[in-house]
Amino acid sequence: MAELTLDNLMDDGNYLGSERARMENQVILDELERKKKARSMAVPTDDNRVKARLREIGEPITLFGERAADRRDRLIYVLSQINAARGDDAIGADEELTEESDEEEQEEFYSPGSFELLEARRKIAEFSLPRAQKRIAQQRVDSRIPLGRVIDIRKKVFAEVKRFAIMGSQIGDDRPISQVRFSPDSKILAASSWSGSVKLWNVPACTPIRTLVGHTDRVGGVAWHPRATLSQSESAANLVSGAGDMSVHLWSLQSDQPLAIMKGHQDRVCRVAFHPSGDYVASASFDTTWRLWDVATSKELLLQEGHSKEVYAVDFQDDGALVASGGLDAIGRVWDLRTGRTAMVLDGHIQGIFGISFSPNGYQVATGAGDDTIRIWDMRSLKALYTIPAHKSNVSDVRFFRSDLPLPTMTFAPGSQTGAPMDTPAMQATSGAPTSDERPPPKSANAEQEWKYRSGLYLASAGYDGFVRIWSADDWQLLRTLSTDNSKVMSVDFASDAQLLASGTYNRNFQLFSMEDTVL
Repeated sequence: MAELTLDNLMDDGNYLGSERARMENQVILDELERKKKARSMAVPTDDNRVKARLREIGEPITLFGERAADRRDRLIYVLSQINAARGDDAIGADEELTEESDEEEQEEFYSPGSFELLEARRKIAEFSLPRAQKRIAQQRVDSRIPLGRVIDIRKKVFAEVKRFAIMGSQIGDDRPISQVRFSPDSKILAASSWSGSVKLWNVPACTPIRTLVGHTDRVGGVAWHPRATLSQSESAANLVSGAGDMSVHLWSLQSDQPLAIMKGHQDRVCRVAFHPSGDYVASASFDTTWRLWDVATSKELLLQEGHSKEVYAVDFQDDGALVASGGLDAIGRVWDLRTGRTAMVLDGHIQGIFGISFSPNGYQVATGAGDDTIRIWDMRSLKALYTIPAHKSNVSDVRFFRSDLPLPTMTFAPGSQTGAPMDTPAMQATSGAPTSDERPPPKSANAEQEWKYRSGLYLASAGYDGFVRIWSADDWQLLRTLSTDNSKVMSVDFASDAQLLASGTYNRNFQLFSMEDTVL
């Protein structure tokens, strides 16, 4: 009898334990359901309306140190908690509480644009359509390459990429290097710094050329004009930078003072990008907007909202028709510059997006985020193609390789099978023609085909784990891991001649990587 009582007690204990586990699981499921409903809840985006709604439900309209985006998140959380507490009546309560917001969401509205913006949209359309036609024609040619030839090209290119190794490291500034970018001719490296300066370096010699001083706060981003260094006029804008002083600066290569200062942002400017035409500049800012500027007039053409938190990254499609923005709200958006509409929403990351890059194929976008992953998005199917577990810490930058230059001619050292790029005709304008004993071998049709096919075939990523990694862009597999200086890698970039790779780190250094047996 005692044993039976003991068994009953043991059964009771097991029952209580299983019941407790069931209740804990139910709490977790309820919380997940609440978060799911919260994401689809219609809540006003205007800060004044958010404050009014908080006042209506008896919540403080603002908390100490709270920003507008945080306030909106708090409203979503409070409303979702109210709905969860009401149980079956949650849907009706949600409709009652957010009726005004639903009307706001359903009502289509337009922000008035200037005549200058209309003209810019027309010019962008005229510029992008022929480029898109040319790109598609090239893709049709590539699609007819025999499979065996495609496999051979990829094997050869990936074998070269796997030979990348550290060439040297250089102290770039007194504070962390925020971004590094090669010039279009691959001869100059621009390195922006948190010290507020942008420094230009000869590569691969790593000798300083000029320090551009004009910002009063940390420089977050730098970008080259598509035809920079080919025009040496003092009035030619060859470089753009954005900084924590909320300004965007245009620079020539003949002066250490800015050509123009473009102001309008209400918070720190993180990243900047030149439109492929060279006529426009985009800037991403912590004021939750990205803006489009006219290079010729230095005027703001477009203030684009759409992110609920800070906008960190921005990049143009090579055709020039689209621009992609990535925010700390973990959302990316692709915008059609010709119409102003959203072409695609990149929703999948669970942490802020720090890097974004269009593939040269025109329809794929790579995003790197604080969730340590790279996501590849396809604009044709409007979904994510692949998620790469790229780094052990934040993915700070992603860059596709693009062969903007004509096929580089090569010079070979005695007994060597590989060489370094000589000047192409476009580059000879600033560096002179090769001498007779440096005359390169003639270009073959196969070599030209391989060079065109190489563009977009691989991409590089920078991580806060201290590594740069190179990935194939066909199966998204790791090709090469490169160590830097054991510090956070802030940025990465490929030279357009395919011979160099650069990274900038938190330790104030930048590194150059080259192929091990390349003569530079």
